[in-house]
Amino acid sequence: MCGIAGIFAYGDGATPVDRAALTRMNDAMVARGPDGEGIWKDAENRVGFGHRRLSIIDLTDSGAQPMQFDNGRLVITYNGEIYNFRELRAELESQGRHFRSESDTEVLLHLYDRDGADMVDRLRGMFALAIYDREKRGIFLARDGFGIKPLYYANDGQTLRFASQVKTLLAGGGIDTAPSAAGRAGFHVWGYVPEPWTMFENIRALPAGSTMWIDHRGAQPQTRYFDVTQELAAAAERPEPWTRENLRDALLDTLQHHLVADVPVGAFLSAGLDSATIVALTAELQSDALRSVTLGFDEFDGTQFDEAALAEKIARHYDTAHQTQRVKGEDFQAEYKRLCAAMDQPSIDGVNTYFVSKVTAETGLKVAMSGLGGDELFGGYQSFQEIPRMVGTLGAVPGMRCAGRAFRRIAAPLVSALTSPKYASVLEYGTTYPDAYLLRRALFMPWELPKLMDPDMARAGWAELEEHSNRRRQVDGLKTPRAKVSALESTWYMRSQLLRDSDWAGMAHSLEIRVPLVDTFFFKRIAPMLASATPPGKLDMAASPAKPLPGDVLNRPKTGFAVPMRDWLLKDDPTATDRGFRGWSRKIVEDCYA
Repeated sequence: MCGIAGIFAYGDGATPVDRAALTRMNDAMVARGPDGEGIWKDAENRVGFGHRRLSIIDLTDSGAQPMQFDNGRLVITYNGEIYNFRELRAELESQGRHFRSESDTEVLLHLYDRDGADMVDRLRGMFALAIYDREKRGIFLARDGFGIKPLYYANDGQTLRFASQVKTLLAGGGIDTAPSAAGRAGFHVWGYVPEPWTMFENIRALPAGSTMWIDHRGAQPQTRYFDVTQELAAAAERPEPWTRENLRDALLDTLQHHLVADVPVGAFLSAGLDSATIVALTAELQSDALRSVTLGFDEFDGTQFDEAALAEKIARHYDTAHQTQRVKGEDFQAEYKRLCAAMDQPSIDGVNTYFVSKVTAETGLKVAMSGLGGDELFGGYQSFQEIPRMVGTLGAVPGMRCAGRAFRRIAAPLVSALTSPKYASVLEYGTTYPDAYLLRRALFMPWELPKLMDPDMARAGWAELEEHSNRRRQVDGLKTPRAKVSALESTWYMRSQLLRDSDWAGMAHSLEIRVPLVDTFFFKRIAPMLASATPPGKLDMAASPAKPLPGDVLNRPKTGFAVPMRDWLLKDDPTATDRGFRGWSRKIVEDCYA
């Protein structure tokens, strides 16, 4: 796991690459790679790559980056892990290729040399990479299918700049920092900035599952090679009955691959089914005791949100080397400024991951597995029941959206006095899956935006989001309620919030977070099961370990990985009229991303 950065002066009028700018970019992401750093520039000062290394695979200097191939014909800077790199290496060696390291990075260079852009179809893992091709005088950019690893870029028509973090790009300079109306409107609505936008008009994320080529002609149209909606639609044409055995085999396979490392791999452990299942199955795969970590909060003692005691029971059940760390309000206050500095884009989430990553790193671990993704795959959120019920009822009434808009204009003040104002929009937004999903996940509704930001910017930003976000196209071709909600949760909440938060929060502590349930190979394998008449749910996943989970874990109501933000930050703030996530979102912008 690493941090990457680069500058490509491809235009005739471009300023030559400045080594000092590359150095500033590298220095801005020390936490992503404290084990080593490297800078490479071509002889003509047209291309420069930076790299920060967190050594996970091939701990020797032979795995250092930027890495060159064939006397500099190809150069790579890469962030991530390729879990099937040994299989790919064996295949390449059988074709006469020779390697000088034990790293997955070198495999990527050979694979690109053989397959070009098609290499991405063979990669199992999480990655963001850039390869300079000297013969073609261009750069190939690629990002993993689900978007686990981030990759941001700015292109002014003469120079391309890219990096693992928005703040890394800003550190290098040379970028117009005009605010993005869509990015800022998106944050207010969702509590995160939806991909591909950022808070800056001239910085974009390379979309998940996409590649991009840029040369002297400029950036060519991006190519999407993996799409959740398309995979679910294709699976619906070939549904397969599933058994506990083949689901278990698929889970064991993805976990086996996610244990590939030259350092110990630990696990986050809550009282939830996802992390408990991962711990249980991992205990079957390795003889050494798995190291697991749980957070506890004094404010949750004696409530349904207190997961520490049950997590410790799970740890004893599977004989893990377990540690529980209590986090208090004063701990949060002491870390608040560092948390703000680490938060690469504003988010209402990630505080929980920040602290569990901090504790995990303090145990000496560099890698930890998370149960993220289980809810999206196996229908674990209430949205899987609530959205189909809402759409089934309101969507059947002709003219409901127009009537709902009129109702909202009249009723919003009364609703606001009783609960969140967004619920005045139930009739207006409850008729289609994309709109009902917005209603379910939104912090603020679009009609509230003019109160939160410049009204003209609010209207322009929301119009851009609606036109280009693909939210309405995310359910195209999907036939079942389960598939529609899964596609929306995977491409919005999971991609732009959970995965992004896992990256910045983990990397703030030089911790690599692996997500075995978010894996394109695993997804393709189980997608036909998910398309069956009775798709597997969370309890089916949790029934896969040979040694069953404790009964009180299986029967526990879902609570999510909660953090007592209200008690920590907003309880004593007389200006915090919105004391939930709505209030927290305003404070994040004010304190961390003004």
